[in-house]
Amino acid sequence: MKKFRKVLDGLTTSSPGATVGSPSCGSAAGTPTTAPTPKEIDVQETLVSENFQLCKTVRHGFPYQPTALAFDPVQKILAIGSRSGGVRILGRPGVDCYCQHESGAAVLQLQFLINEGALVSACADDTLHLWNLRQRRPAILHSLKFNRERITFCHLPFQSKWLYVGTERGNTHIVNIESFILSGYVIMWNKAIELSTKTHPGPVVHLSDSPKDEGKLLIGFESGTIVQWDLRGKKADFRIYYDEAIHSVSWHHEGKQFMCSHSDGSLTLWNLRNTTKPFQVTFPHGKIQKDARKESCKPILKVEYKTCRNSEPFVIFSGGLSYDKAGRRPALTIMHGKAITVLEMDYPIVEFMVLCETPYNNEVQEPYAVVVLLEKDLIVVDLTQSNYPVFENPYPMDIHESPVTCTAYFADCPPDIIPILYSIGAKHKKTGYSQKEWPISGGTWTLGSHTYPEIIITGHADGSIKFWDASAITLQMLYKMKTSKVFEKPKPGEGRATELVEEDPFAIQMVSWCPQSRIFCVVGISAHIILYRFSKYDANTQIVSLEVRLQCDSEDVISPSENENNPSFSEPGSHSPQPHHHHQHPASPGSRTPEGIKDSIPCLKVKDRAVRVPPGYQSELVIQLLWVDGEPPQQITSLDINSAYGLLAFGNCNGLAVVDYLQKTVILCMSTLDLYGSTDPYQRLTRSPRRNRQSTSEFCMRGLSNFYSDSKKRIRTSYQSLTELTDNQQSIDMERSKSPTSESRENSFTRSRSSSVSSIDRDTKEAVTTLQFGESYGRKNDVLPTPCLWVGTSLGVVLLIPMSIPTDQEERMEEPVTMGVSGAVLMLKGSVLRFSFLDCMGALIQTPYEVWRDHNAPEDPDRPRRRKLVHFSPSSSQDACGDGHLAVVCSERQAKVFLMPSQSCLFVHNITESSFVLRADVVSVCNSVCLACFCANGHVMTLSLPSLRPLMDVNYLPLTDMRIARTFYFTNGGQALYLSSPTEIQRITYSQEMCDNLQEMLGELFTPIETPEAQNRGFLKGFFGGNAHTFDREELFGEAAAGKASRSLAQHIPGQGGVEGMKVAASGAVGELARARIALDERGQRLGELEERTALMMTSAEVFSKHAHELMLKCKDKKWYQF
Repeated sequence: MKKFRKVLDGLTTSSPGATVGSPSCGSAAGTPTTAPTPKEIDVQETLVSENFQLCKTVRHGFPYQPTALAFDPVQKILAIGSRSGGVRILGRPGVDCYCQHESGAAVLQLQFLINEGALVSACADDTLHLWNLRQRRPAILHSLKFNRERITFCHLPFQSKWLYVGTERGNTHIVNIESFILSGYVIMWNKAIELSTKTHPGPVVHLSDSPKDEGKLLIGFESGTIVQWDLRGKKADFRIYYDEAIHSVSWHHEGKQFMCSHSDGSLTLWNLRNTTKPFQVTFPHGKIQKDARKESCKPILKVEYKTCRNSEPFVIFSGGLSYDKAGRRPALTIMHGKAITVLEMDYPIVEFMVLCETPYNNEVQEPYAVVVLLEKDLIVVDLTQSNYPVFENPYPMDIHESPVTCTAYFADCPPDIIPILYSIGAKHKKTGYSQKEWPISGGTWTLGSHTYPEIIITGHADGSIKFWDASAITLQMLYKMKTSKVFEKPKPGEGRATELVEEDPFAIQMVSWCPQSRIFCVVGISAHIILYRFSKYDANTQIVSLEVRLQCDSEDVISPSENENNPSFSEPGSHSPQPHHHHQHPASPGSRTPEGIKDSIPCLKVKDRAVRVPPGYQSELVIQLLWVDGEPPQQITSLDINSAYGLLAFGNCNGLAVVDYLQKTVILCMSTLDLYGSTDPYQRLTRSPRRNRQSTSEFCMRGLSNFYSDSKKRIRTSYQSLTELTDNQQSIDMERSKSPTSESRENSFTRSRSSSVSSIDRDTKEAVTTLQFGESYGRKNDVLPTPCLWVGTSLGVVLLIPMSIPTDQEERMEEPVTMGVSGAVLMLKGSVLRFSFLDCMGALIQTPYEVWRDHNAPEDPDRPRRRKLVHFSPSSSQDACGDGHLAVVCSERQAKVFLMPSQSCLFVHNITESSFVLRADVVSVCNSVCLACFCANGHVMTLSLPSLRPLMDVNYLPLTDMRIARTFYFTNGGQALYLSSPTEIQRITYSQEMCDNLQEMLGELFTPIETPEAQNRGFLKGFFGGNAHTFDREELFGEAAAGKASRSLAQHIPGQGGVEGMKVAASGAVGELARARIALDERGQRLGELEERTALMMTSAEVFSKHAHELMLKCKDKKWYQF
């Protein structure tokens, strides 16, 4: 057949499609047949390429693999650095910004330029970066790359423009923050230590200026050496050599003492009057043993020594616990006077920071909170109360409480659903938090004008479901439910659940939610489905259980074909899958054949007693697939539920089942091959039985069409990247080679996908990959639309199954729903992913639904409750163009638009040849609709509807891993999301309008605040306490005094911050004069421009006066009739 494809602009030049009942339509647009003329469906498409732009909006969740922490005590904003080079900046709720270093190098340390709207980051690639925070999207102003030395520690004194940088070689360099140029002043390690010392002191692990005198710099080396360096005299004031390695140092605010933490779990207190030995040595957690020896303790990684006006000082440290206590959790210890409090943490401590009232290091510190950064959590402890309660975290830091396994995103929810979910969820909130306000309260954020109700749903590995309010680019948890409560806990002896999935038998694979009817459905990895209804009242319910035997015979495997265009199948098995109805009586665990092979039992056991359920989502029905002849049930690959029809459909690689959840019965259960009936598009060949029965669970539906392909693997293994998945294929191929039929299995699906990921395995069975209920035309000769079920398979086949549903409420509860299997058959390339329906004017046809009513509400005898259904008929808005509607079908390779009921293919677009589509959704954007696709090669694209014109194609992600593939989700309003890391959700927009309004929606990180004034120290204290304020760093470190640094030592890289950023760099206390000069220059320039304009106006006035005088003289002697 001759293949052809036209690029269509609108429908005015459309060519008629083909009648797609022939197999050839899977590879070409088809041959012209009788189809409607373009005038009949003349759709005026409004979307153009200018409506689309792709950009990231906001990132939610806990920063993955955090490494560094910083706090601005004046602006009250917090920064967290991560191993992947990300920086999260947090303020008050709504102020949440994510920045990324282009290099991707881990962030070693962060330092705020306090109250100046800037941040310095030191990365593992030995580069320093200066970030401008005075714009809603922070940008890098300068970078400085060290070439010969590795950065280990940085210190920036308050109100200083000189940054001290310690290196692995033990040297200390000084960087000018304004110009980001290295000073010629260097403290070399061999000058800092005594010449007689034979060993290298190790890397610099600490730098700090003395509170007593800014001209003194304390340098701590890893080996235990401490040096106080006189910056003016360029010599060491004193040197301390201690036996134990140093991890951190903290000053007393008077500058007369400092405390060190060591690798042996000790704290040493040093007095500057006598530095020959420590003033005090303590082992806070080291008890004296029977032999009078101290028990060995873990290193104290950090200590902070903070003073109070009205009480004893605080000594707060992490680590230091004794080694002998096995299984003891990581702890933060707070020593206040003689009281020692140990706060045990759920995860290892990465970093902590004590928040104090003053930014000055030479004043009484008055600590009020401790920010503790854990590996997987962020905790803030209230120090003002004796029991040290934690603050309630306003950020969504617990998305990853259990690993996220699926997501859903709804951007156009009914406005009443969020308050209802919040009111139910608020009843289950934890208590015992500090009553004080969250201390990280910097920045400003206002609710923008471009907001509408949005909800994100996350499914987790432990079977829990979380509903999040995602309106106005924030994220707040609304409601949490646990699906595991439906099932009995597996007894240790049974091990029934662990045979299928080792750790997470309740893990969520997919969710389906109808916000209008509030019906919620989840699919779990143990081949189970739970249907929930929402109620404001608690109730005693008996969970109804249905068990379905959806297992094909071994004969139902596709046989290899000689001709690619005519794939051949085996004959259908002698028996189709059969449903087993068990109302409230699940099968006993002992249901086994005499040989001990499991048969006709589910993976999990449903509670068979009445249970008390609280208000919220309450389970009504559980559907489970059964073991068959010792083989576990195949995981469910597709699901759709329709509240108006009262039906639920699901499928896997064996077949399709449809459940009437109102009558609690299975109305259809058959293999995929039996669904074709008389409209079989393939030629069937008989095939001999397999010589060796092998568990189909090992090979069924591998690839991205079913992310949980191997039923013997834990769900968490799906976090591996696509490249890892490809590597693992070698072992899969080796397993296959053991089977006599491995070769035929490998060739069973000859239309292989060229992508390295999708070619992991050819489908051994024709799986049901997508389902959609809706009003449509099941057959070509249908005149009126009827309820239909659209079925898409992994071989690109689309089946239409018409249904007959009783309309009367009483009949609906008693009469059976009938389904006519032999409906229409359409064909596409690749596995079918999505269906959607448009009317002939191009508007989206919504799926029918039932209006929500509370089943547990008290009955009113005068007004009996009846089902209220809302239908959107395809012919309701088509008086001008006749009956019918458009069906949009998208597969992994192409998209097609069919006209129903004629089944003519109007438009076809081959989306990709080299890759394949992972996610496709028909979404509304700018008062119109489009098809949005996300490909395995990282491309995000949109196509117009119905003409399928490419509108946008952006190479967004260079490499797509399994986690992103599993969680990517498009929604209306030009928005989408995916799991960017195991702990973070990244939201993006592909709408130009939202990109334009994004600046308005984001929070301001910097707010102009007056820097607090330093306390008056008094004459005597200032006289005897040193002359700290007369120290001029510019005089010491500037080019005039110190000279230039070696060019080969570090390379300056200008940033992308722009002119605005350059002005910001010159701001703050050290740049007041420069800023005033800039302002004067601008004022002088404006005055000069004004003067020039005034002179021009005067000249113009003189010319005008001259011309007027000449005209008057010319006309003076003329009569009226001479004009």
